[in-house]
Amino acid sequence: MSESTQVRLTTGTAQAKERAVQAANELKSRTGTDSFDAMVILGSGWAGAADTLGTADIELDVTDLPGFVAPTAAGHGSTVRSAWAGDKRVAVFSGRTHLYEEHDPMRIVHAVRTGIAAGASIVVITGAAGSLRADFSVGQPIVVRDHINLTSASPLAGPDFVDLTEAYSPRLRSLAREVAPSLAEGVYASLLGPQFQTPAELAMLRVAGADLVGRSFALETIAAVEMGAEVLGLSVVSNDAIGAVFEPFDSLKALEVIQRRTKRLGELLHETISQA
Repeated sequence: MSESTQVRLTTGTAQAKERAVQAANELKSRTGTDSFDAMVILGSGWAGAADTLGTADIELDVTDLPGFVAPTAAGHGSTVRSAWAGDKRVAVFSGRTHLYEEHDPMRIVHAVRTGIAAGASIVVITGAAGSLRADFSVGQPIVVRDHINLTSASPLAGPDFVDLTEAYSPRLRSLAREVAPSLAEGVYASLLGPQFQTPAELAMLRVAGADLVGRSFALETIAAVEMGAEVLGLSVVSNDAIGAVFEPFDSLKALEVIQRRTKRLGELLHETISQA
């Protein structure tokens, strides 16, 4: 790699972080706070969980903040809310953007970097995923213990060698299981999308050790770990990915699976964050 290329890559990361600082400053100013303790990204169908996650102070559209664009995927909102979970002030983003929405990796992780730049030391990433395991049932929340990044992308550029051995915080995972002892753990395979996988691809993912398959988590987690935050990943099984080989996937039905459970999911997030 030439020296000029290396400088360009490093500058790209630095500029992305500077945009996040600008957005964080605007977020703090608009919400009237000096700092946040935690941040949450609500995935597909999770938006309703914000109501039981914490007591809201103020809510605004993310497009009012520098560097943000509104999500276009179904089940994703475009707001950010300042809320209290116990004595923790939390920035709650009601949706996310994805690589398949024709955004680059820096844009995908902008919310994560903004929340951390605003003070959040805990990042909670949520979403929906297809199950690759017979013992995971539709509607079941799963704590993510690791991921397989198959997006061929990274939110980092240059010689930024980040240790991902414990990318998903053992402390936060343990705390979540104390709050809800029935929670199972699994490995999340992050793919580019938007298409779903072929039967052969699903079989390959199972052999590789994946328990869940979706189109988020990995890049946001990498960015959060690089910035020194603890990460908790929580994904709800929206469909049986293996069974979908025999029965066509119904996106509206998958969203309804999560939407019917948002009250309890919000309570789970509230209890976990407030005790963290």
